[in-house]
Amino acid sequence: MIADGATGTMLQRLGLSGGRCAEEWNLKRPDLVAQIPRAYVNAGSDLVYTNTFGGNRVRLARAGLSEYLRDVNIAGARIAKEAVGEKALVVGSMGPTGEFIEPLGTLTASEVHSIYAEQASALLEGGADALVLETFASLDELIAAVDGVKSIADVPLFATLSFDMGMRTMMGVSPREAVKVLSDLPLDAFGFNCGADIDSALQVAEEVASYAPNDAVLIAKPNAGKPHMVSGEIVWDVTPQQMAEAALHFAKLRFRIIGGCCGTTPEHIRAIAEALKRFRETERANDELR
Repeated sequence: MIADGATGTMLQRLGLSGGRCAEEWNLKRPDLVAQIPRAYVNAGSDLVYTNTFGGNRVRLARAGLSEYLRDVNIAGARIAKEAVGEKALVVGSMGPTGEFIEPLGTLTASEVHSIYAEQASALLEGGADALVLETFASLDELIAAVDGVKSIADVPLFATLSFDMGMRTMMGVSPREAVKVLSDLPLDAFGFNCGADIDSALQVAEEVASYAPNDAVLIAKPNAGKPHMVSGEIVWDVTPQQMAEAALHFAKLRFRIIGGCCGTTPEHIRAIAEALKRFRETERANDELR
């Protein structure tokens, strides 16, 4: 399945200023938010994420929006559902809290459980077909979040970690350690997203594929490289064609949900979709010959 690309990159293209809460636009500019899933579906996405990455109570509190948690998440799911109709699945996006769990921080596993049960409930009320816990760095936080989601509904659930320190997450988790834990959780698909750069993503994919069970549904959503400034504008250094080449590599490693994260645009997704369509056709032809 072809996933979507970045939400934040697209919102910035549409005028969201740096430092503003992206989820607030679900209530104030739903017309602009709706353009994003619609553009990705037109580019070839089979599933799209909601604009709710920071929609948990901890992150919304920092923006002074915690009282709108339910509204933000319900709206985020409904916007995406209405934008794509029956053309794609809508996956409710849930990012990390940004805080540490005890003993490194003040959050308890019980609080994390409650935080994600709360957000998941609102996303499902809004009509999300599935949920994803994405860009996590801590396995402890992720385990508690999975427990929280599953406590309120037996819904299709994905999880991805961000290996943004090369071959480890910010909390020191390696791909091998991640696969060992994620394989035992009640997840329908797992893998990685975001990360350091495309070369690191390819290495992470090799590691994940080598340790994952043969029947695991694997997810790859890497960044479009690294950002840099050109004439006062942020440009990401991986082209659509380069992303398509990476997607082919992921597919050969048996990743089955492939898209992009930061910096990835509908142009990148279109190139990925076209490359993977040709890949599937070649695979079918080879099967017939065999």
